[in-house]
Amino acid sequence: MHALDLEQQAALAEALADMRPDDAAPFSRRDFLSSGGAAGLVVGFGWLPATRALAAAPLASTAAPMSAPLAPNAFVRVGADNLVTIVCKHHEMGQGNTTGLATLAADELDADWSLVRTEYAPSNPKLYNNLAFGALQGTGGSTAMANSYEQMRSAGATARAMLVAAAADAWKVPAAEIKTSKNVLTHTSGKRATYGEMAAAAGRMEAPKNVVLKTPAQFTLIGKEVVGGKQVTPRVDSPSKCNGTAVYTIDMKLPGMLTAVIAFPPSFGARVVSFDASDALKVSGVTDVVQVPEGVAVVAKGTWAALKGRKALKVQWDESAAASMSTDAVLAQYRALAAQPGTPFTRPAATEPAPAAAVKTIEATYEFPFLAHAAMEPMNCVAWLHDGMLETWAGHQFPTFDQMFAAKAANLPMDKVVLHTLVSGGSFGRRANSWSDFTVAAVNVAVAIKGKAPVRLQFSREDDTGAGLYRPMYVHAVKVGLDGAGKVAGWKHTIVGQSIMAGGPMAMMVKNGIDPTSVEGVSPTIYAIPQMTGELHSPVLPVKPLWWRSVGSTHTAFVMETLMDELAVAANTDPVTFRLGLLEKNERATKVLKLAAEKAGWGKTMPGGSAQGIAVHESFGTFVAQVAEVSMKDGKVKVDRVVCAVDCGVAVNPDVVRAQMEGCIGYGLGAMLYSEVEVRGGRAVQRNFDTYKTLRIQEMPKVEVHIVASNVAPTGVGEPGLPPLAPAVANAMSRLGVPRVRRLPLTRSGVVA
Repeated sequence: MHALDLEQQAALAEALADMRPDDAAPFSRRDFLSSGGAAGLVVGFGWLPATRALAAAPLASTAAPMSAPLAPNAFVRVGADNLVTIVCKHHEMGQGNTTGLATLAADELDADWSLVRTEYAPSNPKLYNNLAFGALQGTGGSTAMANSYEQMRSAGATARAMLVAAAADAWKVPAAEIKTSKNVLTHTSGKRATYGEMAAAAGRMEAPKNVVLKTPAQFTLIGKEVVGGKQVTPRVDSPSKCNGTAVYTIDMKLPGMLTAVIAFPPSFGARVVSFDASDALKVSGVTDVVQVPEGVAVVAKGTWAALKGRKALKVQWDESAAASMSTDAVLAQYRALAAQPGTPFTRPAATEPAPAAAVKTIEATYEFPFLAHAAMEPMNCVAWLHDGMLETWAGHQFPTFDQMFAAKAANLPMDKVVLHTLVSGGSFGRRANSWSDFTVAAVNVAVAIKGKAPVRLQFSREDDTGAGLYRPMYVHAVKVGLDGAGKVAGWKHTIVGQSIMAGGPMAMMVKNGIDPTSVEGVSPTIYAIPQMTGELHSPVLPVKPLWWRSVGSTHTAFVMETLMDELAVAANTDPVTFRLGLLEKNERATKVLKLAAEKAGWGKTMPGGSAQGIAVHESFGTFVAQVAEVSMKDGKVKVDRVVCAVDCGVAVNPDVVRAQMEGCIGYGLGAMLYSEVEVRGGRAVQRNFDTYKTLRIQEMPKVEVHIVASNVAPTGVGEPGLPPLAPAVANAMSRLGVPRVRRLPLTRSGVVA
């Protein structure tokens, strides 16, 4: 998911208002305080539009005063026990953003990291909206640090100023004479107090209208790694995940709670004709068998009983809607569309001079499969209808949509719906769909059993993999010319694939028939390509598409970067030199490309049977270049080493940045080698990890990550490390004599690890 421009933000706000129940009550400051937030000092802070928070402009050498708060967004709480709680509006799925958000606030607060705690914000888009998404509260598009950078720092600075003001008032000294460090206030006279001791008094102080933020030179936590042999900001979520105290949805226990599994349609578009529950109800522990919009739910006193009951269930399905759908048929349709005129998404400017005549031409067609998200934790949600209200427990990545659609499913006003957000075992986009499928399904089951008990809906791995919500299939058809001097002489690019945004709340992002997630990475591209034309076809299929880690760049980067190498070879030019010639006006892309090449020893003599390949790409405002070192033995490919250079602006937590680059490389490599969902007879063929293969630990290459030092406001790291990996590997393979890869995964070409 991507940042919305101001026009799209307004459209989303209007759409959300139309869908919101009329009696939905806003979450007030009183609500927050009564929820327990009033213990000590609570800081509320609002911020400016996304254009300010996301502007990738260099930080000033001296920090300017910040604007006055616009709304009471509560982000920082200091308790009498001296603990600092940072309220995180973004969801933790393993990407480390709770650590990042806490770092931003804690640095400005001069907090002791060992005393910092985090908790999820309640569902309330007016208070906790994602500034990149406008009116929407949610996590996605690698926006957490980008849209929170100034907001969370300002909240921390405000809390610090109020603590200093309280101490100055108590000690009758000028505030300028008070220093803060690690949750302690000290005065030149020797007076000293902890934040906890001053918290209550600080809570009575008026929040300053302007606060001055630190300069980068004053940071004590942001961008720091190891001081005195100790990690400065170890991840806040690691201890609970290591000792087993982290609570995932599958860990939730409520009195009398039941477990439900759903017999989902076996093919895309199928519907229930009838069902026979008699054998299912004979299974010990099964309490209910009920039809819901998603299929037929079996409810039991445990997961095993529910699964056994579902196996005994007899359902007659109407599968006529998608019975003839197959991967081969879709690819044939897409290839035919790629040869026809489509909707223009880029055209050369009228003032752009015509290129020189092409003396060489490269024409290529690329094919990309459906991809499942394959998060370690399958989808699940606990729903409890009681006392005229609904509570849910889940990895709520998009609380705005989840609360809205849960309220609609339960026929309740939104102020009677309470979401409890739990940590998630991955997502890669799966939990962030804009119709809240697994949350709504759980609520539908709770309604069907008339709220007699809390119920946990649990997807199996087969449910999760086989039910759709895939990265769409795509076909690219490209024709590129080279002139006599080895320069690009015209570029025609046609893309065919489903629109992720069309037909739902995010449809306002589709402009003039173009879904930007279908073409990003081609338009815009980091390269200055003369006379580039692009056209898009967005066919509709029974399979519902969804964003997948790095969205459109999952396929566009592969096409662009393998073509760049192919063009370099045709021009008899080094691939790095060829790219640099098209990056003269892109300083950040140039910098990461040169850094990756330097650190990898680009051009060095490689051992026999091995070669290097390179790729560079920009996504979510972050620039990443990677050099892959690949070896071949008996026709099998092995990625031995990947050198990665990343420019993500300020690296709030460098260790988290490295971890995300490493994770992206592993995730992307698995997809390149093996991953695909085939459709035959309207049904998904791959349904578990035995057939939907991902990378194994022994296949993980050695990874080196080099972070470009920067004072530019931070951009994302959860996704941008993925796009360059596959083309870098493919380019290395080509140097080893393997024919150019035109279809993924590599198992389709018979070249696998």
